[in-house]
Amino acid sequence: MVPCADLMINGMAYVVSNTFARLEMEKYMITAMLFAGGVGSRMKSQDMPKQFLVVGGKPIIVRTMENFAKHPEVDAIVVACKADWIDYLQDLIVKFNVKKVKAVVPGGENGFNSIHNGVVATAEFQKNPEDLILICDGVRPMISQELISNCIRDTKKHGTAVPVTPSIDSLLYSEDGDFCDKSYKRSSMYVTQAPQGYTMEKILWAHEEAYKRGILSPVSSSELFIELGHPVHLFIGERQNIKVTTPEDLQTLRAYFFYKNFKQFAEEELSYEIPDYVKSADKKE
Repeated sequence: MVPCADLMINGMAYVVSNTFARLEMEKYMITAMLFAGGVGSRMKSQDMPKQFLVVGGKPIIVRTMENFAKHPEVDAIVVACKADWIDYLQDLIVKFNVKKVKAVVPGGENGFNSIHNGVVATAEFQKNPEDLILICDGVRPMISQELISNCIRDTKKHGTAVPVTPSIDSLLYSEDGDFCDKSYKRSSMYVTQAPQGYTMEKILWAHEEAYKRGILSPVSSSELFIELGHPVHLFIGERQNIKVTTPEDLQTLRAYFFYKNFKQFAEEELSYEIPDYVKSADKKE
């Protein structure tokens, strides 16, 4: 892990302060930082990392990048990729003509280190502390333009923005997975999603603090902020914004694209014009 101190955070533009005044008309640079450094062990896809699995003619990572590339407010894309798959990813970027990709950097030994490498790469060209970074798994190909817009809007307003969906299942707590003596109030439980938005000032502060305190494997950026004692702003996400992690997720994704491509054959999408001769035959019966 490369410490944020190498960026001279306190010696450059990134001076952490308690004041986050913003000019609404100011133009922020916005970068989508995708991390795709995993091997997909839960996917059981053998030699192919899950982010490169093809669905509907395109790899999942390409679909995820395209969602950000076509958003008018996103200026750049940075991808932290499994090191020995960088050349393959760069070939895909050229093949599918994915726009706005500013850098592809090696991922780390876990998700947090991959994010860190992407944050460092983004900080090389986003010099304004108020610029925004949208941190997202590379395996969320169903992100909508509206969700990205909402994330940008709330990050500008609050400095942090984490999409969530209310839990629809009851949650139980267990240390060993065998017995449980604790439950949670479902109405207070939320499932986190991505992209998660942060100002550069805040994300650099969080990563610098994580390095100082030895916090090296938080599950997500929002959990890192919470562990550091910093609250994050929540906004409602979208249930269809799945993270493709398991074979079941892959089936759901493929079913979605199959339906999207062939929905004209689904009865609920059609309105039928009943011929007159059929109406007449029905009346005679």
